[in-house]
Amino acid sequence: MGHWSEKWELVVGLEVHAQLITASKAYSSDANAYGDHPNTNVSVVTLGHPGTLPVLNKRMVEHAIRLGLATNCTIAPWMHFARKNYFYPDLPKGYQITQDNTPICTAGHVMISHEGGEKRIGITRIHMEEDAGKSIHDVDPFNTLVDLNRAGVPLLEIVSEPELRSGQEAYDYLTEIRRLVRYLDICDGNMEEGSLRCDANISLRPIGSTNFGTRCEVKNMNSFRNVMRAIEFEAQRQSEILEEGGIIHMETRTFDAGKGTTVGMRSKELAHDYRYFPEPDLQPITVTEEVKNAIRAEMPPLPRELRAKYTGTLGLSEYDAGVLTDDKATALYYEGVIAHTRNHKAAANWVMGDVRGWLNEQGLPITEFPIHPDRLAGLIDLIDAGTVSHTVASQRLFPLLLEKPTATAEELAREHDLVQEDREDAIQVIMKEVMERYPDKVAAYRSGNKGLLGLFMGEVMKATKGKADPKRANEAVRRILEQ
Repeated sequence: MGHWSEKWELVVGLEVHAQLITASKAYSSDANAYGDHPNTNVSVVTLGHPGTLPVLNKRMVEHAIRLGLATNCTIAPWMHFARKNYFYPDLPKGYQITQDNTPICTAGHVMISHEGGEKRIGITRIHMEEDAGKSIHDVDPFNTLVDLNRAGVPLLEIVSEPELRSGQEAYDYLTEIRRLVRYLDICDGNMEEGSLRCDANISLRPIGSTNFGTRCEVKNMNSFRNVMRAIEFEAQRQSEILEEGGIIHMETRTFDAGKGTTVGMRSKELAHDYRYFPEPDLQPITVTEEVKNAIRAEMPPLPRELRAKYTGTLGLSEYDAGVLTDDKATALYYEGVIAHTRNHKAAANWVMGDVRGWLNEQGLPITEFPIHPDRLAGLIDLIDAGTVSHTVASQRLFPLLLEKPTATAEELAREHDLVQEDREDAIQVIMKEVMERYPDKVAAYRSGNKGLLGLFMGEVMKATKGKADPKRANEAVRRILEQ
């Protein structure tokens, strides 16, 4: 933070647009697909031809309810859509179908980590709307090109309360929102492809004041880090103006990632009058308790619940819980492992260590990991039972399981002769022979040169081909030498 933080309090509210994962668009049957040839996922409905009628995509409503429940919102029992009128080349109808005064979700919150604890960030509303097309300015030097594939794609707009107080808090809030939409399988959360977009409303007020300052809206930030940078730059810029007795003008600004600065785009004083009115071509929607309960019953465990379970019930560290719940696929895999073994810490170490290491080498997601969770749990239990050492499990058995994922760890350990020799009689036979070979070393050990234990241990490990349990073998060798 800059020197401004001693005098001014930063106030930030975020508007996040999440593009929904659906087969078709919000109000038409055109395909909802990213990266197709320009203007191919269009029809007379998307192009806004006279006489065409919208038809509501039921999946969009279900996705909105899922996110509303996950963010502790009140779900409106009755709502209608509205028309937002404005004229722009990438909006063929001349209006956008959205929700104005009856948003589907209101008064929710998410928790973010904050100074060793948690902070509650309020969510004002989440509403459904359609995306506009894409204007492309950098392909033709003289003309703006328009791709209408994105027009009509279903969006949820998530509006936070102005309760964020730093760039870091904004970053943490966005991370939690992205994690939620990914867990719920409603949005892929990819900012680079524009499926998660964020605008920030930023203002300053004197510390201790409860009145809001004049805000500037910053658009066009394509990564969480850039949102953080834009907020920090704006705080510095606005504080310098205020320190000099200037006034902040309400305006829309854009972020220049190369320079790390924001640049004025247009004044908000001339704000659009969108002339909202109820959408006449779509019926109002009712959401019953039965619908909400059915959607709630199908929801996956959410990251915050899992983190609480891992640190509380399972006794894992905050760090381990954070890594394991960072993406849903990893959490589900870990859940599968701990369903079959009680050694939760070992399961966490394997998933974050050997499993992740192999996936990174192969460049694969965990969904394509060949070893089934119960097979990995079997490997952990084999170590805990003392049947194989951790080293043998990691270096020999784990690669064998990757080659033959249908076999169990125990079958492979026996087939490849990897079971630990911890029978004392076997060690006794080996030690008898070693002691006869090195009588002077035995005498030296017994005279107090305990450092020679390593020599005898080395011989035992060599003779058992590394299959002796090091801890038990160590105890046995010491006992035999001291007899």
